[in-house]
Amino acid sequence: MYANHQEQQILPGDFFLPFGGRLSENNRWVQLSYLIPWRRVEMEYSKHFSGDLRGGRALSVRMALGALIIQEREGFSDRHLVQHILENPYLQYFIGLEAYQEEPPFDPSLLTYFRKRLGPDIINQVNEWIVEAGLQEEQDADDQDKDEDEPPTGPGHSDTDGESQDPPTHQGKLILDATCAPADVAFPTDLSLLNKGREKLEDIIDTLHAPHKGEMKKSRDRRRQARRDYLRTAKNRKPGRMAIRRAIGRQLRYVARDLGFIEQLVQHTSLTVLSRRQYRDLLVIGELYRQQLEMYRSRSHRVDDRIVSIAQPDVRPIVRGKAKANVEFGAKVAISVVSGYSLMEKTSWDSFNEGTTLIDSVERYLQRFGYYPEAILADKIYRTRDNLKYCKDHGIRLSGPKLGRPPKQMDPNQKKIERQDMGKRNAVEGKFGEGKRIYGLGLIRTRLRETSETVISIQLLVMNLEKRLRFLFCLILSELIALDFAINSAVA
Repeated sequence: MYANHQEQQILPGDFFLPFGGRLSENNRWVQLSYLIPWRRVEMEYSKHFSGDLRGGRALSVRMALGALIIQEREGFSDRHLVQHILENPYLQYFIGLEAYQEEPPFDPSLLTYFRKRLGPDIINQVNEWIVEAGLQEEQDADDQDKDEDEPPTGPGHSDTDGESQDPPTHQGKLILDATCAPADVAFPTDLSLLNKGREKLEDIIDTLHAPHKGEMKKSRDRRRQARRDYLRTAKNRKPGRMAIRRAIGRQLRYVARDLGFIEQLVQHTSLTVLSRRQYRDLLVIGELYRQQLEMYRSRSHRVDDRIVSIAQPDVRPIVRGKAKANVEFGAKVAISVVSGYSLMEKTSWDSFNEGTTLIDSVERYLQRFGYYPEAILADKIYRTRDNLKYCKDHGIRLSGPKLGRPPKQMDPNQKKIERQDMGKRNAVEGKFGEGKRIYGLGLIRTRLRETSETVISIQLLVMNLEKRLRFLFCLILSELIALDFAINSAVA
């Protein structure tokens, strides 16, 4: 059951502290709480619950979303997050409590359900609202500065001489790029994956044989010999190519032998005796064996939907061509940056050509702001013939040189524009660096596909909240400087 928890946000002065004092309005968590449209999020969140009044009352969306924002902002684990919330009254205010309490507001295990229940769609919608409000604040601040700089016009006068201005059809710049959000998995090798799968199959054999212990003879699975064969190659510092191939062949035969034993045991014991994780591992290992056998026979290292982790079968190898890591393992994320704010465009666990997302990104830009961008700043992978034709038809400038052979003498103005575009496009690289170095985008520690996508979306949400917080700080600082200047001028 879910019911609306709070009609409006309480003020920091109304938050009860049993040890005296009051919360400061200038605290970052208090300021961040003002930037999130909790009421709109609550209305969207409540749609995912049934109207049945039976059962316990669900926790508020402010507690769920607020806890996830704190976790990704500070990099806490699930258990450490609950401990820090208990120790900090500002964090308790941020998640919607009305008074300081010494009991945990929720169990750490509920954080997984928070990520599942919210999901990437709700998080991305909240992010859209925050970006919309942030751009409006910046626009209002710019308009106020212009009004102060320009002399007031008299009655009946206007800048357009009585003519109404048409709404802009092209405005702003859209920056596009993609990156990989690496998952927390060990670097996969074919030999280690087969060995791990064999060990899990041996545990499944033990579980299936347990009801018939003493009645039916257990098959010889040669697990000790298989372990020695694996370590013989794994402990070698520089095994040769043929040595690795022979070791993989042995492990493939051990895995095939174990799968055959499981087929025999299933005739006597139902698979329902397996735990949910064991049953899932059995399905994954069956597909892993098929892929590895196909690559072994064809002497290749490529296969469709290649599994690189038994615990996280959704993770795929993403070839990035970077000097530090040529291949990364995780989800590929395409984002857009508008006026310093990051917006999600596409998340996929399979590698994709980010150039195919340009048209959809422009159409979403039109839906968000009501006009097309003046220019799109992106690298050369976006400069396909279809994208160039689309941009030309809609009057949008796509950064970069023309297709074909470069001219012998480039126009100096065109060269200057390309250099400026390259400098402005670095904003998206800065966002990737901010997310991976400061926040958790550089290593996604969640295991499930849906929770990982939620965490990736929260990373963009946190970065946009921090940008709005910096803008708010700059406004306050500029007002203080103007006030100080006015006081000094009056005294002089």
